[in-house]
Amino acid sequence: MENIVQKNRHPLAKKRTIVILTCGLFLVVASIMSLMIGQVSFSLQGIWDGIFSKEDSLARRIVWDLRFPRVLIGLIVGMCLASSGAILQGVMRNPLADPGIIGVSSGAGIAATVIMIIFPAYIALVPLAAFLGALITALLIYILSWKGGTSPVRIILVGVTINAVIGAAMSALMILYSDRVQSVLPWLAGGIAGVGWNQFEMIIYYAIAALLLAIYGIKHIRILRLGDEMAKLLGHNVERTRFFLIILSTLLAGIAVSVAGLIGFVGLVVPHILRIMIGGDHKYLLPASALGGGLLVVLADTIARSAFEPIEIPVGILLSFLGGPFFLYMIHRRRDSFASH
Repeated sequence: MENIVQKNRHPLAKKRTIVILTCGLFLVVASIMSLMIGQVSFSLQGIWDGIFSKEDSLARRIVWDLRFPRVLIGLIVGMCLASSGAILQGVMRNPLADPGIIGVSSGAGIAATVIMIIFPAYIALVPLAAFLGALITALLIYILSWKGGTSPVRIILVGVTINAVIGAAMSALMILYSDRVQSVLPWLAGGIAGVGWNQFEMIIYYAIAALLLAIYGIKHIRILRLGDEMAKLLGHNVERTRFFLIILSTLLAGIAVSVAGLIGFVGLVVPHILRIMIGGDHKYLLPASALGGGLLVVLADTIARSAFEPIEIPVGILLSFLGGPFFLYMIHRRRDSFASH
């Protein structure tokens, strides 16, 4: 009882609850709006009929076959990317850590690109290639940063270097196979156009398992945030925990990349903004980031496919256009807060 009272006395306790509930509520609203909005619009009754009616109707074909799996995949992709970013930022104790920055997403991207460009007959292996590319990149970063142990600074520096090398390799691949590049550009730009129930069934179980592991990892992140020396004094195996959390972050990023391509910004800025609002405790930050990431991707995808009709732009491009300037604005306005975290 005393612990409950102390928890309620925390100055951010009420704000944390409000932010998490608000993110969840907005996510539900954004998902419903995404089902309603498009070249063909539907009312709430039309959405209900499209999901629950078994009759072969226009609403059924558009809502159930096209929009509903797209919304669910957007939700999963956003949750995985934001959770991956939140975990990395906690492990590295650096608010600028992100799967895209340290090269994990690029590793997934180049592996998938090799399959699509050089071995198009094995296109079904793209999701597996993306995950294995991310995993191999993460292991390479960890090995190269090892020097009697690892440190967040060395991991980030090695990751940035690996990211640059992979970027050069990607450019070389595009030049050597310039006649085949057109087919992979939408995937490289990042987007969930054309996804359906097959892609949903392919990632849903992996996503559930990874997000449950992320919840399990919260207590380990909280200990690592105390610093390596303090964690060791508490009897914690720092290297094993850091390795587990980096691989978990890689798995989450690989799941997202496998179906959505290279979508940036989500894993970097969503946890960053929420940290300013509710503090750096991952007990609250991680679930809030997951909800916020899902909300951002679903909302951005709805705008990307409906605001520029009849043209549909990849959601990754829209997020880059919106996210870059907004992130610079946040740094300028809240640089003292960023430094303190």
